[in-house]
Amino acid sequence: MLERLELHHVGPAPKLEFDFAPRLNLLTGDNGLGKTFILDVAWWALTRSWAGSPALPHRGQGIRPTISFRYRSKTTTVDSSSEYDFQQQAWTPKRGRPGNPGLVLYARVDGSFSVWDPARNYWKNAPTLGVNAPDRPLAYHFTPSQVWDGLQPDGKVLCNGLIRDWASWQGRNNEPYLQLLKVLEVLSPSDEERIVPGELTRISLEDVRDMPTLRTAYGQEVPVVHASAGVKRIIALAYLLVWTWQEHIQASRLLNQDVTRQIIFLIDEVEAHLHPRWQRTILRSLLSVMEALTGADDVEIQVAAVTHSPLLLASLEPLFDPQRDALWHMQLVNGEVTLEREAWRRRGDANSWLISDVFALGEPRSLEAEQALQRAEDLMRRQDVQRTEFDEVQQKLRESLPDVDPFWVQWRFWARQSGLEK
Repeated sequence: MLERLELHHVGPAPKLEFDFAPRLNLLTGDNGLGKTFILDVAWWALTRSWAGSPALPHRGQGIRPTISFRYRSKTTTVDSSSEYDFQQQAWTPKRGRPGNPGLVLYARVDGSFSVWDPARNYWKNAPTLGVNAPDRPLAYHFTPSQVWDGLQPDGKVLCNGLIRDWASWQGRNNEPYLQLLKVLEVLSPSDEERIVPGELTRISLEDVRDMPTLRTAYGQEVPVVHASAGVKRIIALAYLLVWTWQEHIQASRLLNQDVTRQIIFLIDEVEAHLHPRWQRTILRSLLSVMEALTGADDVEIQVAAVTHSPLLLASLEPLFDPQRDALWHMQLVNGEVTLEREAWRRRGDANSWLISDVFALGEPRSLEAEQALQRAEDLMRRQDVQRTEFDEVQQKLRESLPDVDPFWVQWRFWARQSGLEK
C-alpha cells in the first residue's frame, strides 16, 4: 500500500507532501492544479513506468528535482528516492531489486487504462529498477481502443480485448464470465438498474466478431460498442478487473507462487460520465468489488481517486472512516499550489458540500442567482437604501430565483421593516 509521496521541484509546486490513508484517498481541487499529475507520479512510484509522459522537473541554478516515496510491499516497506538526471533527461532510480506493491490499476478519464501485475511485470533478478526480462513488459498500457480491441505490440497478443474475451467467456460460460457477472452486479447503480449481459450478436457485414450486448430496462439488447459513455467506462473497468485477476492467477500458478492480497486503484475523475444516481454508489462499489471478484475477505484495497463531485462526497459520509480514509484538497494560495488534508466532517447534502471550503462556491445556485443574492445581502446591511436600488435588486432576484426560494421570506420581511415594499 502506498504510504507517502514527496515531490521537490517537480509538478505544480516547489514542494508537495502526501501521506496516503490506507483505504481511501479522495483528491479535490480546481482544474489545472495537478490532481492527475499526483496520480501519474503515484503510478510511477509503484511501478517504475510512466503511464504517459514522464514528469517534467523545474529548472534553475541549484535545483535538484526529487521524487521520494514509501510503500508497503508483500514482505517489507520500500522507502526510496529518485533524482532527475538532466544529462540523461530521465529520473534515475535507485539500484537494486524493486519492491512488490501488489496489483496496481490506473483508470484515466479518457478511457485508457494501465495495469501492473507482480506476477507478469516483476523481475526479481533485475540488475536495476525499471529493467525487466525481455519477455516481460514493464506494465500493460491500454489506449481506449486497445481496451476494446486488444493489446498486441510487435505481434505479441498480450490481451484479446473486451469484445473478444467477453464473447469467448460468455460462450463457454466459464469462471471469468461468472466473475464478470459478479463485478457488473457490484458496479451497477442499483438492483433496479443492474448491468446484465444479453445475447451475443453481429452488428455489421464488415465485422465478423460476436458482439456482447447489454439488456436495457426498456427491453432492448444494445451492443456494448453502442452503450453510453458512462456504461462504457464501467464495463471497461469491470472487464479490466476480471482480465487482470484471471491473468494474475494463471501467471501465479505458472510461477508456483501465491496470488497477491494487495490491490491499489488509481482513478481519475471517478464520477466521469456517471448519472448522479450512479455517483452515489460508485465508491462503495469499488471498495467491495475485489471481494466479489476474488471471493476472499482478506484482500487489502487502497483507492486514490480524483473527484469534482459534491454528491459523491455527500454519499460517502456514512462510509468515511477518518482512521482509514482521507480527503485531500489542492488549491491556489498566494500564487502557489498547496496540498492539504481536510479535517473530515459531515456537511450533509450536496449543496452543503458545494459551499464548503472544498468547492468554495458562494451559493449552490446559478452564477446570476449568486450575484443577485450578494447584492441583496449588501443592500440589507445598509440604512439608506433608495427605491431605485431596491427595485433593481428585486428585479434581479425575480429573474434568477424561483418563487418558492426560502430567501424570499427574509427579503420581504426586511423590505417591510424598511418601508420599501408596498
